[in-house]
Amino acid sequence: MPKMKRTSGKRVRAGGGPKPQIRIMFRKAIAMGPGKADLLRAIEDSGSISAAARDLGMSYRRAWLLVDTMNQCFRSPLVETLTGGQKGGGAHVTNLGREVLERYVAMEAKAAASVRTDLAAFTRLMAGR
Repeated sequence: MPKMKRTSGKRVRAGGGPKPQIRIMFRKAIAMGPGKADLLRAIEDSGSISAAARDLGMSYRRAWLLVDTMNQCFRSPLVETLTGGQKGGGAHVTNLGREVLERYVAMEAKAAASVRTDLAAFTRLMAGR
């Protein structure tokens, strides 16, 4: 997994150069992509959709919509929410969510490796390089 660093409230990938990104489409929705992968990691770390949203610099509504889309695209939820109680609610990434994230990260690595030479040539054509 690429290391993440925080910059002004948002996580950005270390190493800032161009890189391929994979988005897995299901019907007309993006079932999984880099932003959703980051959100799953942040929910896993924080145990909360709202805390994950804050950590990633997005609104709670945006985070909730991303979670809802992911949950609708897979055979069972990737994130389950817990309601109220003394400590308030919370959320956790399910076993399926962890498996989806693990497979997505592996596909990203394979894709990056397969285009490494072409990407290096492509990068030399870009401004500021």
